[in-house]
Amino acid sequence: MKSLFRIITLIAVSLIAVSCFQENDRNYQYFPNMYKSASYETYLEYNTGVFENGQEAKLPVEGTIPRGWMPYEYEASNEGYENAKANLENPLPYTEDNLNKGKELYTIYCAICHGDKGDGKGTLAQREKILGIPAYNDAGRAITEGSVYHVMFYGLNTMGSYASQTNEFERWQIDHYVMDLKRQLNGEPKREFEKVDMENPSSMKKGIVLRDIEVENHNAQDSLHTNGAENSTMEMHSESEMKTEETSKKN
Repeated sequence: MKSLFRIITLIAVSLIAVSCFQENDRNYQYFPNMYKSASYETYLEYNTGVFENGQEAKLPVEGTIPRGWMPYEYEASNEGYENAKANLENPLPYTEDNLNKGKELYTIYCAICHGDKGDGKGTLAQREKILGIPAYNDAGRAITEGSVYHVMFYGLNTMGSYASQTNEFERWQIDHYVMDLKRQLNGEPKREFEKVDMENPSSMKKGIVLRDIEVENHNAQDSLHTNGAENSTMEMHSESEMKTEETSKKN
């Protein structure tokens, strides 16, 4: 009788122990703080002594720069503008692809004011929302590759900066198209395209414009690697479930 009672007790305890079991979840968590860390809001103040100045958000380390970006060497001043106008050249090869991409970006960001032809007669100018927009062949401005890029980076007068909307590579593509419009307004012959290998840094006048491409390619590779790892994990999990079901059917 005692043996039967012990057996029944053992079976009951075993059933209770496995009743909450789930294959996809742990029954117990040791050191739960290792699994679920405390959540902090980025801009709230905390008097925990953990964060300097009591805030989780921090400024970048002094002297560091974001990946894929380099400081623009010309300052936002009249002297910087004149310096860029005289010395800064487009390092991006003048190819059909770059020109077409520049036209696409120009239509998005610039044509509304400067016009599709670069004559200063965009939609906003025609509606008199913005006045005094000069044509690209205006003799008083005498724009150059450097001055166009400088104005896109910092802005000028009523035109704001487009450094946040476009990256360095895209601004130089727009630069090519703007200078192409200037040649058309002046009745000059079309510039011949350069035959270069875009994958070869030596084909650039400067290597700076390759940074954006390299960062984008690296991010794409990281994304592919992450997606591949997730797919592998899902496949392993599916195989595990199938094996479990087969074992259950056999039993």
